[in-house]
Amino acid sequence: MLGAWLERGLEPSVVVDPAPRLPADAGAVQTLRAAASIPPTFAPAAVVFAVKPQQAGAILPEFARFAGTSVFLSIMAGRTLGGMRAALGPEAAIVRAMPNTPAAIRAGTTVACAGPGVDVAGRRLCETLLGAIGRVAWIEDEMLLDPVTAVSGSGPAYVFLLAELLERAGVEQGLPADLARLLARRTVSGAGALLEASAEDAATLRAAVTSPGGTTERALSLLMDEDAWPAAISAAVAAATRRSRELSG
Repeated sequence: MLGAWLERGLEPSVVVDPAPRLPADAGAVQTLRAAASIPPTFAPAAVVFAVKPQQAGAILPEFARFAGTSVFLSIMAGRTLGGMRAALGPEAAIVRAMPNTPAAIRAGTTVACAGPGVDVAGRRLCETLLGAIGRVAWIEDEMLLDPVTAVSGSGPAYVFLLAELLERAGVEQGLPADLARLLARRTVSGAGALLEASAEDAATLRAAVTSPGGTTERALSLLMDEDAWPAAISAAVAAATRRSRELSG
């Protein structure tokens, strides 16, 4: 995210990181090891929380002094708007968002929810920050962020697992390891690019590849069995949704 913002010409900013990976002064970005080191005159337009949700209890109160003047943008899984306002103060204007890892190549998808007190300017600023790493969608119901996390936030790992298993299966069928890896990766990335570019839905594209009586149909007869992918994917997303809700407790 920081890389994308720097590409777009980030205003003078501060990054707080106990183990900074940037030089002490990287252009417009000054890196500090603790929030207490932020100059008292520094007045950020936005404060972004990009930390593990388990660290929120210790970290958020350190930034409460910016409540009422800054918009807070959180990309922590599970941490609710209400829970964050309890730590930051009743004046805190918070946007809770869930991006995913394709943000690293500016192809991410982020779903955001604005809490009480977020004005038009604050929402627009968060839209700009999140838009630097891909597409942004807004929701009004915060509870939807749990299944969003399960589908989109965790989803890239499911796709990587598919590539991993395709590669393994290719090797099992006699393909050289390097060719199996190439085929698995290019098939997953190419199919994703086709899906992105097509106006057709996924089911229609799948049917177009599936010739009656052919190899794809034979494979899908196993994968689409009620006890195979349909059940496994539903169970996996449900489990991830439950875990997101647990993290808010």
